[in-house]
Amino acid sequence: MKSSEYTDIIVGSGVAGLYTALKLSDANSKNRKILLVTKSTLNESNSKYAQGGIVGVLHENIGDSINLHVSDTLKAGAGLSEPCVVKFISENSEKVIKDLLNQGVDFDRDENDNLRFTMEGAHSARRILHAGGDATGFYMEKALAENVQNRANIHILEETIAVELLMNSQNQCKGIITFNNLTNEYEANYANSLILATGGVGQLYKYTTNPSVTTGDGLAIAYRAGAVMQDMEFVQFHPTAFNAKTEENMFLISEAVRGEGAKLLDNDGHTFMEKYDERLELASRDIVTRAIFNEMRLQGTSNVYLDATVIDKEKLNNRFPTILGICRKNGIEPERDYIPVSPAAHYLMGGIKTTVTGFTSIENLFAIGETSCTGLHGANRLASNSLLECVVSAYEIVENIKDKSVDLPNYHEIEKDEKIYNTLDIYKNDLPLNTVDFKVLKQSLRDLMWNKVGIIRNENNLNEALSEIDILSKKFEYKDKCPSKEAYELRNLLTVAKLITEFALKRKESRGGHFREDYSGRHEPARHYTKTLNDNKYEEIYVK
Repeated sequence: MKSSEYTDIIVGSGVAGLYTALKLSDANSKNRKILLVTKSTLNESNSKYAQGGIVGVLHENIGDSINLHVSDTLKAGAGLSEPCVVKFISENSEKVIKDLLNQGVDFDRDENDNLRFTMEGAHSARRILHAGGDATGFYMEKALAENVQNRANIHILEETIAVELLMNSQNQCKGIITFNNLTNEYEANYANSLILATGGVGQLYKYTTNPSVTTGDGLAIAYRAGAVMQDMEFVQFHPTAFNAKTEENMFLISEAVRGEGAKLLDNDGHTFMEKYDERLELASRDIVTRAIFNEMRLQGTSNVYLDATVIDKEKLNNRFPTILGICRKNGIEPERDYIPVSPAAHYLMGGIKTTVTGFTSIENLFAIGETSCTGLHGANRLASNSLLECVVSAYEIVENIKDKSVDLPNYHEIEKDEKIYNTLDIYKNDLPLNTVDFKVLKQSLRDLMWNKVGIIRNENNLNEALSEIDILSKKFEYKDKCPSKEAYELRNLLTVAKLITEFALKRKESRGGHFREDYSGRHEPARHYTKTLNDNKYEEIYVK
């Protein structure tokens, strides 16, 4: 097995990973040697598909304030957002937005060259910056990726999946083992700091807005290494995914469409949000999702409709060119036709427990973005806070580790450690012939999670899901080394599926994105649940 040494390793090439790489590249740049690992190509990530935008609490935006944004975030988080974290993220938004502009991210501007702001659900002010109308993630990724490619001290490793953390006998993270999908080769990559920015778990569900790369890889390998996990039960289902039934993953119809005035209609053409929340279409995502889900059950249909015909035609075309293009490709003309929509898995609010600056419970290991759980999102993420969290946390990680030793680690010395030696030995052994149909197992898991650990949950379904996950895990057969990238992804999905289900059983209340129909009216004290691999007990952390 090959070995290599870097000062820093970043796993994941979404906005969080790219921005971290750039900021690290500028810190002690003469001595830094950075590795950026991405499972697909450099610009393929969940961030790329973010349409609505990024929150920017800017002084120039009269009518908005940090206090308003903090209040909106805390309300959306259903009592589980950490106030100090929310305040920190909001206070630092202007700094990182200005830095993104310097990095070449061109947010949309009006005819007077002023930044444009839009409204989204559960926000009390127009504070969402966007790019390309409705392609914010794409343009952020494009600008950051181009900058990363121009940095001489950043080495990019594409088509490569991180499969295991290299933990020494003192439980310090010393690097990571990677598997190249093109060459089928393993490599031990050592570093002083390892940053996981691997995104979420959308592929765990039958219906999702997430791309195929979102298989919970960072979450699973961190958990296997002993990291503390928090609030894994909180999965956000986006209320309005385009129900075209023609794509592998569902195309997101941005919340910003409703922010510009679009209405939700049932299959008889009647509005229905007035039955669920006084904010109507701009209620928080968990409320709108359950409202749509309930209307679909009541009418026995697979979708409701979004009426965007009420939006001015010129504004509709200028503001949402990507959405209109996808709709038209599927025979829907939003200027005159209603858009069929239904909920889909979208975002994980839980994750590896971290500080707002990315520190995990494992020395030298950091996590950022959707892979992490800082306490910002609580039980329900406020729209467009995710990209903001990515860049603020990335900025702060770099501030905290930039002065760390930039001497390259000595892998000869590291590999003398017994625990690391034994880990490396696992990946040198041959595997038996593969007889497992990973595609069939994955689809069974996705169906199971959608049906029993989805938008509406109860104890019977959750217990049945746990049993079926165990059966699928036994059919899978592999625990450590696997025969392919698809096998590693499935192993990670099985790990995360069990975590989400166990956490969902533990929380006997309905809060935010976690709805238990057997505890629909019950509320526990506001507290987080945490768990590690080797401890069957859950720790409870009360919100301050």
